[in-house]
Amino acid sequence: MDARRFLAEFGHIANAPGGVQQLREMVYQLAITGALTPRLDTDGDARQLLADITTLKERLILEKKYKRLPKLESKALDIPSHIELPASWCWTRLLDIGVISPRNDAPDEAIASFIPMSGFSESHMGALAPEVEQWGKIKKGFTHFQNGDVVVAKITPCFENGKAAVIEGLEHDIGAGTTELHVFRSIHTGILPGYVYLFLRSPYFAVEGEKNMTGTAGQKRLPTEYFATHALPLPPSAEQSRIVAKVDELMALCDKLEAQQQAHRKLQNNLRQSTLQAVASATSPHELQTTWARLADNFGRLFHAPEDVVDIEQCVKQLALKGLLTLRISSEYVSEKLTELANTSVAAVPESEMDWLIPGYWVWARCAWLGEARLGKMLDASKNKGEFRPYLRNVNVRWGRFDLSDVLKMRIEEHELSRVSVRKGDLVICEGGEPGRAAIWDSDEEFVIQKALHRFRCNEWALPEYILFCLEHDYFSGRLSRYFTGATIKHLTGKALAEYPIPLPPVAEQKRILAAAKNLTRFIATLKNRLLAGNRCAETLASTAVANLTGIASKQEEEVIA
Repeated sequence: MDARRFLAEFGHIANAPGGVQQLREMVYQLAITGALTPRLDTDGDARQLLADITTLKERLILEKKYKRLPKLESKALDIPSHIELPASWCWTRLLDIGVISPRNDAPDEAIASFIPMSGFSESHMGALAPEVEQWGKIKKGFTHFQNGDVVVAKITPCFENGKAAVIEGLEHDIGAGTTELHVFRSIHTGILPGYVYLFLRSPYFAVEGEKNMTGTAGQKRLPTEYFATHALPLPPSAEQSRIVAKVDELMALCDKLEAQQQAHRKLQNNLRQSTLQAVASATSPHELQTTWARLADNFGRLFHAPEDVVDIEQCVKQLALKGLLTLRISSEYVSEKLTELANTSVAAVPESEMDWLIPGYWVWARCAWLGEARLGKMLDASKNKGEFRPYLRNVNVRWGRFDLSDVLKMRIEEHELSRVSVRKGDLVICEGGEPGRAAIWDSDEEFVIQKALHRFRCNEWALPEYILFCLEHDYFSGRLSRYFTGATIKHLTGKALAEYPIPLPPVAEQKRILAAAKNLTRFIATLKNRLLAGNRCAETLASTAVANLTGIASKQEEEVIA
């Protein structure tokens, strides 16, 4: 590997999304191709090590102490043409230097260790989580291993996620665990388990391994044939030791780099939150202009990923509901009748429920004053009478839209239809499931609604789009949760919905607020797409750099090439 070239590409790789993980994979790849450590004359030649192992293996076969796999042994060694090994290295297979899927022999009463799949780590040489068990209880129906064995998960997604380990710390040296493992046991001290582990974690083994997995989606497995016979680059024992030590050193540096990036990300998130809070807390157009300018000037420092922009959307909604996105028109006021009700009724909104200041010509209004809410009906196709009607359920409601891909039909009698059906312009609000989630019915087709849904029909004082706007802001800010009932399963009851207060401007201003928010939402979507495109570009550059340095293309690189 060219050190200058690596240093030139390092920034592209490390700072890209998932860049540190790509660095780790690159380290594994460079380790098993001889690019991390120098050659020493005292190391000897791996061919002699392989000859010694072959002699030992023949003796163990004669002594019936070696588990043979004749079908796999007959398969020819397939040496990759794109990898050139150092002169003192040679190609071999796990099958030729150890035992595949070994078995343990121990008394049933012996204390052993059991490791489920959850007990294996995805991180480099991550700690195992063994459980103490009697050998007799775990020896059947599970995969056997012992201290010094090397294992790799064979099922998706554990294989793709890098679950592998050098087994250590077992009770009485033996153990068993999940059946979804391939196990290798060396027969010679010249094969270091740590080096085999690096081979199994390398892109060279993993990328091709994914292509060779068999089975259906969600249940794909790495075949034993691939695990046992995939060509393995073998260095002399002394160099194996240096490689393992160097990789551990570099992985520790990757961990440190990742921790620094996470700390920087946390600081960035906190700074973004405080800046947006300052914007959302503005109480005048002048203050809003000042804080927004500060946000715009520091956009590059505050926003890194597309999901960061979600915070701006909430901020925009907050500004809209404070009356800071629209200009006041002097002839517009909230209805005198509603204003009088808000000021004199025993049901008026107390200051404790007024979470921010609003313009003097607005009012805090409870939903009960702004329309009629009615729950639907729980229907049963086999029990109810009447004609079949499409039945709108909680699961069909998304934020701002309906998913009608799975609509049931239920019987309902004609005299009940008007009471529990929705018409164009009705706001449909979830009572349970994800209480508060809402959408506006925009179809001429008559649907019946489930009992877990509210039908809210606005009067002349409020637009359904504006109430939906308030619901969405208050749901994601947490304000709406005050009106939920239930300890574990939350509900927005009819009584709670009636008491839910919103900041209400005149109808004409509601329209202007919705238009202004829509324009800002388009602008935010543009920012999000720019961040997404930038991150994709950075990721592609990093993948290309890794591929150029290692000779192994990632899946993303292969897609680009295709």
